[in-house]
Parts: sequence; C-alpha cells; structure tokens
Amino acid sequence: MVQLTTCIKAKDESTPFGSIQHKGDGAGHAQKKGLTVTTATMFLVGEMAGSGVLALPRAVVVTGWNGVGLLLLCGAIAGHNGIMLGRCWNILQLRWPKYRDHVRDPYPAIGERAYGKLGKVAVSICVNVTLFSGATVFLLLAAENLQTLVEDLSPHQANFSFCFWNIILAGALTPFTWFGSPKDFWPVAVAATTTTALTCLLMLIGILLDIPNFRHADDQPVEIKAVFLTFGTILFAYSGACTFPTIQQDMKEPEKFTGSVVLAFAALLLMYLPVSIAGFLVYKSECESNVLSTLTAGGLKYASLILITLHLIFAFIIVINPVCQELEERFGIANKFGILRILIRTCLVGLVLFIAESLPHFGAILSLVGGSTITCLTFVFPCLFYLKLSQQTSPDWPEIKVQPYEWAWHIEFILIGVVGGIAATYSAIDGIAGGFHVVPCYINMTAAGL
Repeated sequence: MVQLTTCIKAKDESTPFGSIQHKGDGAGHAQKKGLTVTTATMFLVGEMAGSGVLALPRAVVVTGWNGVGLLLLCGAIAGHNGIMLGRCWNILQLRWPKYRDHVRDPYPAIGERAYGKLGKVAVSICVNVTLFSGATVFLLLAAENLQTLVEDLSPHQANFSFCFWNIILAGALTPFTWFGSPKDFWPVAVAATTTTALTCLLMLIGILLDIPNFRHADDQPVEIKAVFLTFGTILFAYSGACTFPTIQQDMKEPEKFTGSVVLAFAALLLMYLPVSIAGFLVYKSECESNVLSTLTAGGLKYASLILITLHLIFAFIIVINPVCQELEERFGIANKFGILRILIRTCLVGLVLFIAESLPHFGAILSLVGGSTITCLTFVFPCLFYLKLSQQTSPDWPEIKVQPYEWAWHIEFILIGVVGGIAATYSAIDGIAGGFHVVPCYINMTAAGL
C-alpha cells in the first residue's frame, strides 16, 4: 500500500492548485499491474492528438495570430483542469474505499460525489457524446485519408468513395474494440503516440518544402464567427478530459497522474504549434480543413497520410473503450470477455458507422462537440467538482484548503468555458445549417445509383 501523496500535504504546505491537509493517515492503493507514468502519458497523447493536428492549421488561418494565442490559452487551461480532475479522483479514492477497485465510469462517479445524481447524469451524457463523436470523427478522417491516398496513387480508383471506406474500416476495427480496459491494450497507445509524432514531423517538413508552391497565396480575412468556430476546433484538439479518470485508475500509482498530464500537454504543444504556425504562414487562405489535403502530392504526403491514418485507427480503439465500459455497466454485463461484450460493442461500432454515413463532414462534428460537451468536460466540470469536493468535510477526511486567489481563477476558467462554449456551439449549428453543405452518404449513393 502507498500513500496518496498527490495534493496531500502535512501542515500548511500548499501546492499551486490547492492543498489537502492530513488529519490522520490516509492509505491509498497501488496495483501490481497497471500503467506507468510513461504509458499513461502515451494514452493521453494518443487519445488527444491526431484529428486535432490536422484541423489546427486551418483554425489558425481563419483567426490569424489570435488562433495561436487561443491554442496556447486553451492548452494551459485544459492541462490545469486535467490536473484538477486527477486530484478529484485521488480524493474519491482516499475518502471512499470502493473507488480503489476498478470502476467502469470514474468521471461520472466524480460528478455524483460532487453534485449527486444530477452531476453523474450530466457527466455521463457529456462523456458519451464526446467519445462517441470523437470515434466518429476518427473514422471519417481515416476514411478520407485512405480515399486521398488511393486517388493519388491509383487515379482509376477515384470513384471509390470514402463512404465505402467508412464501412470497410468499421468492419476491420470492430474486433479490436472487444479489449477490456486501457491496461489490456497499452501497446495501442504507444503506437498512436509514435505515429502522431512522426506525422507532425513529416507534415512540418512537407509544409516548409511547399513554400515556393504557395508564394502567392492570399491572407484569410479574420471574422468573429470564425473565431468562435475555432474555439470549438481547438478544444476538440484537447478533448482528453473525458478519458482521463479511466486512464488514471488503470495506473499502478494513480496519485502520480499529474506528471502524466504535464508531460502529455507539453508533448501536444510541441506537436501542435510548429505545424499550425507553419500551415498558417505558408498556405494562408488555401489551407483546407484537413491540412494533408493541401500538402503537395509526394512521398512526404503519402507517408504522413499512412501514419496519421494508423494513429486514427489506434485512437478509435482508445476513445470508444470508456463508452463500451459504461454501456456494459448500465446493462449489467460482467467485466470479462464474452458474447454479450462482443454484441454490445459491435452494435456500438455500427451506430458510429451510421452517424458517420449520415453526417460525413468531420469539421461539422468537430466544431459542434468542441463547443458543447467538450467545453463542459474540459473547462467547467473539473473546476466545479474540485471546488465542491474541497468544501465537503468529515472527521475521517483530510482537509482541503483552496485559497481565495485559487477560487478566483477556477471561477474565471468556468466563465471562459461557458461563454466561449455557448458562442462556439451557436456558430457550429449555424455552420451545419448553412455553411457545411452536409449530405448523407446513403443519399449520395442513391442519387448515383449505387
């Protein structure tokens, strides 16, 4: 047994984000098997990076240097709130022993302990919508990348729509969704992170080599509506909060989760900033929603397409897992491999496929979800729950001290999330209604006589 040392301090010693003071010894727990700080970091990066880095250059193009500032601000707040969320889970494990065993829905459990059933339901809805939408985006992007690759390398296959690639990919990925929990498939996280890092490096080189080809590209005018849409896009790039507790509880030492969060967000910024700024300066108004579609055809583009598609495939497996676990919990399915697990997870992938075929525009989903549920999970809930849990007292619990200035910045983060989220959601809905021109795949296929 180990002490839950994160945020648990003796005397009056305080941390940058608040402190917990002992009134007695609080024993934590460690698992014999589980994720290390490094592998947990891999899961965090593997879940967040990917679709975000492809959309960020365009997001910065339509907002100018304001987009770079927004990227840094959102990253800092999302990282801070990820730490807060980890501390919330440490508090639950310290106060209630039942959370020291495996829990299928840890984030909703935090909401329940903070605000009762209402908190649990709100988190559950946001988590499942976010992860389900994330899986849909990953499927759409992977299909689009495969279509681009085939069209470039085999022009005679140009009529093979990415709508068909959606079906092929969904069928191929379904068996891999039958894994139990993150600690059962940690190599997937390592592969997802590695492929993303290599993709970012290759894309950056490709963009820099494209400078002569886009010398006469025009600047993109900045519009207020675009700024709000960009807020949703950037938040989607940091949309890992919904899986943070799931990953944390699978660690050997969950109290060390803060280290994983810091490393993960540092890695994300090292990948996001160079590619976003380079795409903005080189491609300007000609930058497309998926920056790989703008990259000049050649070996670098094809290698990037293959690597990022592999990442999206790995990330699909990661993000859909918490949804599967919660569904199984709701239906009372045992936490072991069996026919019921296969059925429910296969049906879930089928539903993801249906949504992807109905709304085949990843930008529309990305902006809408980024401005709504991700805003709640990343900006609002972590601060709200931490402040609430810190106010709860019991003779058997360590005291949590949150200084007035800490209250101030938590409230500020919540307000930024609420105001920005409402504006981004409205802009996304308006864009879906009038700007994205989304036509379901099955309508296109019917019109084409397929």
